[in-house]
Amino acid sequence: MTDVEYPTAPAPSTAMQALDRLIGTWTVTGGAEGEVRYEWMPGRFFLLQHVRLDQGGHEVTGMEVIGHLRPFAEPAGEDIVSRFYDSAGNTLDYTYELDGDTLTIWAGPAGSPAYFRGTFTADGTSLDGEWTYPGGGGYASTMTRV
Repeated sequence: MTDVEYPTAPAPSTAMQALDRLIGTWTVTGGAEGEVRYEWMPGRFFLLQHVRLDQGGHEVTGMEVIGHLRPFAEPAGEDIVSRFYDSAGNTLDYTYELDGDTLTIWAGPAGSPAYFRGTFTADGTSLDGEWTYPGGGGYASTMTRV
């Protein structure tokens, strides 16, 4: 058996580390009601979100994996992206951007016409924002740390 040397994994990006403020359990109110929970996957390269919401009378349960794409030990991609998997068999892709206290979650690539934009309170216990959809749709949403 030969010794195989594996490249040393880089440290998680500063942008990923900044999402640490999401860690924990949050109550969601507004156009969707329920609870979400964020936790780090070991290594802190990926953030996991567990979702249990009621949106317009429809139960939404699922899990989202958030991080930089880095296929087969290639350099990590610049954007923080995610894929959400729900109990109805849907997969949804998002792009995360955190600029100061403002979190934008684009539905699909950055710059998409569908997105969430919210602002954290100074004490980090609440994120208040709104989902915006093409054609003027959307809804207000507030996450409050439990």
